[in-house]
Amino acid sequence: QVQLVESGGGLVQAGGSLRLSCAASGGTFTSYTMAWFRQAPGKEREFVAAIAWSSGSTSHADSVKGRFTISRDNAKNTVYLQMNSLKPEDTAVYYCAGGSVGVTRKSQPGVYRYWGQGTQVTVSS
Repeated sequence: QVQLVESGGGLVQAGGSLRLSCAASGGTFTSYTMAWFRQAPGKEREFVAAIAWSSGSTSHADSVKGRFTISRDNAKNTVYLQMNSLKPEDTAVYYCAGGSVGVTRKSQPGVYRYWGQGTQVTVSS
């Protein structure tokens, strides 16, 4: 059974950095797309970044380009989200997601089969 477990969230001041981790287990992920989404109170779940596990090809939402970077460590079955220059508007619960997702649909949360429990990121001004 596939499990995704996020860690690394917390409270940080604006301009600071955090690195989120998503440890994947219980399956074979080489054909999967892994992604990070976030959801702020009262808002819809929003795409942040995605990575193709086999090729390492990445994409990032415009709102985080140049500040956030998604990566993966094949040996550890772990996906990371390095977040720099954080802003108060980045405050949200961040979720890791995974599944066999086509490249044109990677930003759609409904197509991902597996989800983590989420980790809170709070950026103070």
